[in-house]
Amino acid sequence: MRRKLRSPLPQRHGLDAVRLRTPAEGSWTTMRDHLVERLPRVDPARIDSMLREQRIVDLRGPIAPDAPFVPESFLWFHRDLPTEVPVPFEIRTVHHDEDLVVIDKPHFLATIPRGQHIVETALVRLRRELGLPTLSPAHRLDRVTAGLLMFVVRPERRGAYQTLFRDRLVRKTYEAIAPYDPQLTFPRTVRSRIMKERGIICAREEPGPVNAETLIELLEHREGTDGQRLGRYRLTPHTGRTHQLRLHMSGLGLPILGDDFYPVLTEKPLDDFSRPLQLLSSTLDFTDPVNGEERSFRTRLTLQSFTSYGEWAGPGSAASA
Repeated sequence: MRRKLRSPLPQRHGLDAVRLRTPAEGSWTTMRDHLVERLPRVDPARIDSMLREQRIVDLRGPIAPDAPFVPESFLWFHRDLPTEVPVPFEIRTVHHDEDLVVIDKPHFLATIPRGQHIVETALVRLRRELGLPTLSPAHRLDRVTAGLLMFVVRPERRGAYQTLFRDRLVRKTYEAIAPYDPQLTFPRTVRSRIMKERGIICAREEPGPVNAETLIELLEHREGTDGQRLGRYRLTPHTGRTHQLRLHMSGLGLPILGDDFYPVLTEKPLDDFSRPLQLLSSTLDFTDPVNGEERSFRTRLTLQSFTSYGEWAGPGSAASA
């Protein structure tokens, strides 16, 4: 197996450099011409500036602005970072050993760099704070979901732990706060077909073969000071479809508090941390694929109290237990 080339550029802000491989054939005269066509979203003037500043390199070093096109070669560079809204909540470490880091992720913090969220992500923050440049996620949580999230320390262990989640060998439970309906009986298992189209922000339920299953249990219920009846629920997903828990709760007429997607999509500014989704990844249990030990992790966070719909347990984040 061919060994992956090591980047000649160090990480910047906890982010790896982008690697590009040039094609075997092409009509480009210079590397600059190829990059302008290869990166249509980048202003050609910016590419010229990066070349002058020696920010684009190959295995031998910076490439010159007039460097000739070389087929089947590798280039590295760091992307310009977008302007991001800082997420004003801390990451809390639940467990850290030579193989794993398990954290309580706050609401509003994305797991990995994507789109408008690059530096303000759990992965990039942890790489910097813990000094672990090869740290990688074993799985993901939605940006608006809080709670347990697991990372792998050593690259050689990454596949073993990621496979656990891919093959659904990790037993996961969540907690949620949602309306209480005395007409509904619990526990109940919800089964449906969930579809998510690329480029469409929301998933949907539709007729057809079932591909999503969730066990929903009512842990307690009470009436808030505003008269709204609220329940605290334990959700156990037996499948892993996009937004499965949120869709299944909404489908019962019990949308999770703070959900801006279901049942109605509501636009929310990225700097609005006032009403977090009341969904918490609460437990992770599995047999360790490396040493065979039973692993069990519990969140140290709690969701809002049952006082009223408008009173949250913290400034935009799950409160400490």
